[in-house]
Order: sequence, then C-alpha cells, then structure tokens
Amino acid sequence: MKQRIVTGVVAAALFLPIVFYGGLPFIILTYFLGAVGLYELLKMKNISFFSVQGLLTLLFLWIILIPEQYHEVFDSIGYTKAELAMVVFLLLLAYTVITKNQFTFEDVGFSILSALYVGIGFYFFIETRNAGLVYIFYSLFMIWATDSGAYFIGKAMGKRKLWPEISPNKTVEGSIGGVISAVIVAILFALFSDINGTVLSLIAVTIVLSIFGQIGDLVQSAFKRHFNVKDSGNILPGHGGILDRFDSLLFILPLLNLFHIW
Repeated sequence: MKQRIVTGVVAAALFLPIVFYGGLPFIILTYFLGAVGLYELLKMKNISFFSVQGLLTLLFLWIILIPEQYHEVFDSIGYTKAELAMVVFLLLLAYTVITKNQFTFEDVGFSILSALYVGIGFYFFIETRNAGLVYIFYSLFMIWATDSGAYFIGKAMGKRKLWPEISPNKTVEGSIGGVISAVIVAILFALFSDINGTVLSLIAVTIVLSIFGQIGDLVQSAFKRHFNVKDSGNILPGHGGILDRFDSLLFILPLLNLFHIW
C-alpha cells in the first residue's frame, strides 16, 4: 500500500501540471502513454515492440493519435488520416509474406486491434482536453470515484460476485456503489463548475459512463487472464502498467465525446 501511495503521489505531481498546461506538452504526454500502452499489449502476445511489425503498429497508433487541430498537416501532404493508416495496414499484411508467415495474419489482426483500442481512447483524451480542462477533471474524478466506491463498498458490503470468471474480487454491490459514488461527483461538478448540462442530464451521462468504465476495467482483466499475466506492465510500481491505470478512461472518453456535452 505504501508503494502504491508513493507512486500515486509522484505520478500525480508529474501528470497534473501537464494536464493543466495542455497544448503540445499534453499531446506529447498522450503519445508517450499510448506508446507504452501499445508496448504492454504487444508484449502479452510476444510481439517485439522494436521489431518491424512492432514499429509499424506504433506508426499506425501515432497516425490515429493525430488530433483534429492538426488537420492542416493532412491538407499539406494531400492524404487523409484514413489513407495513411491504410498504407500502414497494407504494409503489415505484406510483412506476413516477407516473414513467410512467422508474423501471421492473426498477429496483424492483434496488432491493428491493439492500436485501435489504445489509439481511439487516447485520441479522445486529447480531444477531451481540447474541449476544456473541466471535462478532463470530470472524467478523472468520475473514474476515481467509481473505482474507490466499488472497492470500499465492495469490501464492506459485497456478497454477490459480479463476474467471477473475469475478475473474482468484484461484486455487484461494489459495482452499484461505484456508480453511486460517480453520481455524487457528477452532482458536485454540475453545481460548482462550468461544465455544460443540467444536473439531471449529467447524472444520466455519468451513470452510463460509470458502468462502461467498469466494463473497460473488466476488458483489461479479460486480456490479462487470457494471456496469464498479473499486470499489463510494471512502469508504475504498486499499480501495474499504463493500461491498468487507464483501462476505464479508454472506454469512457470516446463515449463522453459521443454524448456531445460541450
């Protein structure tokens, strides 16, 4: 527990000032987080991050992460983001032939899906920050409240297992407690911040996001159980990897943008 607290304090001290500042430093931070998350997934599949296929997948991720504010980059080169991503996808397929199927079609599918999973979530991390600092902090506090509420209420009152085949420690009572905790955060943001929307609309959005945040957590647990690993990585001592910390955000940030609350 002591190690978790120390790591959390140090990470927050490095992370929060960049979140406050935004702009290019925030985009660089997001590219770094996305690259580490991709590394963690490829490692589970025993695909070397520094191999040809690993670097092509990283390039695919970086294309996905290019924020909307830099659309002029595509105008200047005459190609869209989708066209550039398609070229990398075709190169990955071609590499299966070059390696004589040592890098297989299945590996291509895993690499592309990994880049999409990490890339779409972190792309909307950038877009949410561009929408306003309040939306990033709403997302972070809502997920932290969901996690904390689920943990403490689950410890105190949890009896019925939520999904034991995937995550044996999670309970139905804890899950409901997480949603209730997130709703409290939503009410506070609706009353005391300039976030867009009424109290009722934000509560409704928060209930959906809190549930999907927990699903994102379970998805990451399913990955780890499938590949028989305890944590996605060890970059954050006591917390695991980047995906262990951002699994819920990767799910809720695209949905938050889908709701158009700003």
